[in-house]
Amino acid sequence: PRLHFFMVGFAPLTSRGSQQYRALTVPELTQQMWDAKNMMCAADPRHGRYLTASAMFRGKMSTKEVDEQMINVQNKNSSYFVEWIPHNVKSTVCDIPPTGLKMASTFIGNSTSIQEMFRRVSEQFTAMFRRKAFLHWYTGEGMDEMEFTEAESNMNDLVAEYQ
Repeated sequence: PRLHFFMVGFAPLTSRGSQQYRALTVPELTQQMWDAKNMMCAADPRHGRYLTASAMFRGKMSTKEVDEQMINVQNKNSSYFVEWIPHNVKSTVCDIPPTGLKMASTFIGNSTSIQEMFRRVSEQFTAMFRRKAFLHWYTGEGMDEMEFTEAESNMNDLVAEYQ
């Protein structure tokens, strides 16, 4: 129920000047899109399993080629997908490319590896809360110290749910 935090990725991630030197293909976009370096959060999807994922491709490309690539990804990396959700990867194709690119892809995935990010935030929060750093700013505005303890507990529960 609370496992609804998504990881977003985009491909190609290149500078405007280097786009002309890079040949974009559907396999290349697919490979980049699933790569941890193209994710917009600091969590490595190889450290978890995907519950669901969605891939949106834009530009002139074959829907058949996109479907083949998505099937290849699932077959080659089946250990990174939960088996209890069948058909958990959705792909769509829009033939209008984004401005300045011939083709691009956007990725949205619900992966258990997002717990890395939550765990890191929780550890940083715990270290600061233990020293009561900045706490006076919040208690001065009417918050109770117990609210922070409850928030910490909720964060730890969320990390446990993703494991």
